[in-house]
Amino acid sequence: MNFLVKSINAEKQKSDCLVVGVHSTKSLSSAAKALDEISEGELSKILALGDIQGEIGQTLLLQGLKNVPASRILLVGCGKAKSLSQKEYGQLIKSAYDVLKSTHVKDVAVFLTDLAVDSRSIYWKARRAAEIIGDLSYQFEQFKQNPKAKPKLTKWIFNVVDKKELPSAQNGLDHGVAIAKGVKDAKDLANMPPNICNPLYLAEQAKSLAQDYKDSISLKLIDEKEMKKLGMESYLAVGRGSKNESVMSILEYKGSANKNDKPVVLVGKGLTFDTGGISLKPAPEMDEMKYDMCGAASVFGVMRAIAELKLPINVIGVLAGCENMPGSNAYRPGDILKTLSGQTVEVLNTDAEGRLVLCDALTYVERFKPEVVIDIATLTGACVIALGGHISGLMSPDDTVANDLLKASNAANDKFWRLPMDEEYNKQLESNFADMANIGGRAGGTITAACFLGRFTKNYPWAHLDIAGTSYVSGKAKGATGRPVTALVEYLLQKAKVSEI
Repeated sequence: MNFLVKSINAEKQKSDCLVVGVHSTKSLSSAAKALDEISEGELSKILALGDIQGEIGQTLLLQGLKNVPASRILLVGCGKAKSLSQKEYGQLIKSAYDVLKSTHVKDVAVFLTDLAVDSRSIYWKARRAAEIIGDLSYQFEQFKQNPKAKPKLTKWIFNVVDKKELPSAQNGLDHGVAIAKGVKDAKDLANMPPNICNPLYLAEQAKSLAQDYKDSISLKLIDEKEMKKLGMESYLAVGRGSKNESVMSILEYKGSANKNDKPVVLVGKGLTFDTGGISLKPAPEMDEMKYDMCGAASVFGVMRAIAELKLPINVIGVLAGCENMPGSNAYRPGDILKTLSGQTVEVLNTDAEGRLVLCDALTYVERFKPEVVIDIATLTGACVIALGGHISGLMSPDDTVANDLLKASNAANDKFWRLPMDEEYNKQLESNFADMANIGGRAGGTITAACFLGRFTKNYPWAHLDIAGTSYVSGKAKGATGRPVTALVEYLLQKAKVSEI
């Protein structure tokens, strides 16, 4: 999709379609009023017939309106003539796109950005619309013999009433398009079947990304031979039962004018398939365990977005690729593993494997002297029980880091909720035979998992995001969501002081 922002007049615009708002009070938006005047009251007559009442998201497609140069007019209900909520604005964009995608419309001029939305700026309205359309237009049909025909719609113009706001609108559009690309990348990686998307495939995609942005991104791969040399025994143990070797991909983006500025480090759990190992998962819905690499997929998407935007900030993205399979060489309950940090872990459940990969990755990234480290992982089913599929879990011992992430997630409408990490939870990780166990029982499972990781993050500010409930949808509508790419990019936009939200 080619997105543009322009300051245009609806009554003079030659397009395949114009999208304008009507209210439930049977009043017209400013753009619709201009069309009504030039058409000698045609829109008012149509409203009087009652075919559209102006309720939020209602639509009516008209053709050949008298004296109007555009071929079609799409009326979209905007509710009462007052400020829209953010959710309502999203509904309007979705309703318009849903109608247009099934038509022969190739270019459209949209006048919904003219409407007031919870005091949101034109930057936010343009950006949010681009993000929503990117999400709605997503298709993953690489493996279908007869994929659906793609919509003919290729050009989308957003009207900006005040010409002075055009730079801000363009900025919002640029940010929204880059975020949409990052979300698409995250979805594509996560939706890829596990017989194709293994740790080496992740590494190959990282190599391709570094090649696409070779002026700003470099890549380092840590294979099993290097892991063994480093002493990453915990990471290696998880992948021992699989013929697909573990690979940790490290993408380094240097956008700051000072290349020595401390980087923000993002560490993504990349279990390209998780059977649970010896502690085998139940068969129903095990296919969804291809999504256990959504943390790594989201980091990949963020790296794409910030490279597109050329953010003036240094960021390192780690894709901790691994596959957890049962086998004669698989690690077992009862094993004691030595981590890269030197701490030892008693394995009580091989299905609590993500933390065993992440703990070594989190120790490894100390060498970058990070400003802050954020790990992103589909870590616990307990987080799904606690927060469902709506909000991601956030845990951090650092109030500043936690508050910055919460602020960004709320601004981006990709929400986090902070859970506690009080010292009492650490007692659940005690082991008779090692420094700690890899699980702390059913109670507070999301928190004890974070407490486990916290033991490996003492040398830098750190936060943990549990995205088990938000990174993909189960059942008939199964598919990756691309979360939390939007929130993480907004966090980095704010770090770089270029966000206008």
